[in-house]
Amino acid sequence: MGAQKGKDLLLKMHDGTGFVTVAGLRSRKIAFNAETVDVTHAESAGRWRELLEGAGIKRASISGRGLFRDAASDALVRQAFFDGVVKNCQVIVPDFGTLEGLFQIAVFEFSGEHNGEVTFELSFESAGPLSFTAA
Repeated sequence: MGAQKGKDLLLKMHDGTGFVTVAGLRSRKIAFNAETVDVTHAESAGRWRELLEGAGIKRASISGRGLFRDAASDALVRQAFFDGVVKNCQVIVPDFGTLEGLFQIAVFEFSGEHNGEVTFELSFESAGPLSFTAA
C-alpha cells in the first residue's frame, strides 16, 4: 500500500437505512489491541515468557477530531451517545479495505477557543466481532 491521503480514511455510522459519513472530521485513527495471557511456569525454556495463543480479548478503538459540518450526521452521533446505543459502523481505509462492526461512543468532547470554532472529539469502542473486506 502506497501513501494515502488522510482525508480518504472515512468513518461511517449506520442510521437505520444506510451508512452515513461522520462529517467534519479533520483527523481519524483506528487502533487494534489484543490482550495477552501469560502462561509462563517454572519449567519455561530459559525462563522466557510463554503466551497462550488466541486466548486474549481483542478490541478496536476509533477516534476522531473535527468540527460540525453536517446537521444529519451531527444529530446521529449526538443521539447515539446520549442514548448509549451500540451502532453498526464502518471504517474505510483507502487501498486497504473496510472494517465493519458494532461500536459504542465512549467519549464525546467539545472544545473551542475564544477566537476559533467549536470542535469535537469522538472515541468509539468495539462491542462485538468485526469483519474486514479487503479493497
